[in-house]
Amino acid sequence: MNAVLSRWELAAENIAVKIRWFGILFGYLLVNLGDPGEHQAILNAILALGVGYALVDTAYSLRRRIFLRGSPLLISLMEALFIALLCYYHQGLESPFRYYYILSLICCAIRHPPRVTYLTWALHSLSLLTLFGFLPPDERRPSALILPLVVIGWVTWASLSLATLLKRVGERLSTVNRELKEHRAQLEARIAERTRELQEAQAHVLHQEKMAAFGLLAAGIAHEVGNPLTSISSLIQMLQRRDQDLYTREKLTLVSGQLDRIQTTLRELVNFSRPASTARSRVAIVEVVQEALNIAKYYKRTKSRQIVTDIAPDLPAVLGVRDQLVQVMLNLILNAIDATDTGGRIFVGAEVVDQRLVIQVEDDGVGITPEHQPRLFQPYFTTKKHGTGLGLFVTRKLIHDHGGDIDVASKPGEGARFRVQLPAPAGFETHLPVAPCVEPRREKEDVAATVDKSTISR
Repeated sequence: MNAVLSRWELAAENIAVKIRWFGILFGYLLVNLGDPGEHQAILNAILALGVGYALVDTAYSLRRRIFLRGSPLLISLMEALFIALLCYYHQGLESPFRYYYILSLICCAIRHPPRVTYLTWALHSLSLLTLFGFLPPDERRPSALILPLVVIGWVTWASLSLATLLKRVGERLSTVNRELKEHRAQLEARIAERTRELQEAQAHVLHQEKMAAFGLLAAGIAHEVGNPLTSISSLIQMLQRRDQDLYTREKLTLVSGQLDRIQTTLRELVNFSRPASTARSRVAIVEVVQEALNIAKYYKRTKSRQIVTDIAPDLPAVLGVRDQLVQVMLNLILNAIDATDTGGRIFVGAEVVDQRLVIQVEDDGVGITPEHQPRLFQPYFTTKKHGTGLGLFVTRKLIHDHGGDIDVASKPGEGARFRVQLPAPAGFETHLPVAPCVEPRREKEDVAATVDKSTISR
């Protein structure tokens, strides 16, 4: 496996490859367009070796790798020999090829640590001394040797200084860039969080406005319907006080009973739609569930569903807002009704587990797909054709306001189970036994819903 190269290494390799090709091109122009001399063929052959090495180096660079990355001194040794041969067969220490030493040192300084660069300088100095020793005696002028040695020494120091500065600047820029990305990610996360909170607040306000409008409408309907019902009830009572035959008395009694039922329904509607109080008090969960069921029975889809309740008889009262808890249970029960077909079964249970009051609403309906479950409690998300997408969102918010939590477990085709956890009163630590679940009894085929209340005490 090849190690991943840093941005600096890739950039330095790219520069080194370009410098090599510049040197090769310069060499061919110098040998073939200038004074060819008697060693032109040898010089072209040496440059051809350089072309071969440059091609291999370029191929590695294009693959984002470095040729002989683990052997930098071997490269320096080959370059020292390569440059010495070019100088020897051209014009000795006076050859323009001696500037290749400078290019080699620059490439080494930007690619490798200072230790490797200093060793490369030593190899190049040894290469110059060796070249000086092979020159004819009449060409061995000390100035021709000292000047290149001084120049490559200065180039070594300058290249290292510049490379170190560039590396530090690059590292600092990388750090700043990384910090900017982190800050941008944090800012985007905060914006997303604030946007989500704003959407939730808007959804909650919209839901409150709809509930307020519903309350006014319900109160108006109850008032308009209630007054005629009162008059009718008074007339029925007047007729009942008169002597009537048995048939008429039975029918008047039946009418009176149906009027009482209508008035009871109107009272329940008005009570549910009245302005909600935010005052907290001790609330019995059995009463909350019963009130939610009393309201849910008027929902048109409740017909022919089995609603089974299984609530421990000695559950502690929780500290909360009664109307809000009723709304929570009503939302969950109505969702369960919508998820089931005719003859479907809905279970509502409650118990205390580990100082938490656990309420479950379970159905045997169509279930929830895995891709939909993470979005269930988001505002405006719904899988219903005519849903608003606010029911579960408001439910979760109300539960969180009470210091509780809600989760869902579901598999497609196997129904869904919503579990609400609320803080139990301090000191209530026992895990109370749950009363056995009793299947509902069907008394008539046209019953709107079967509700088993055998374990609910009033």
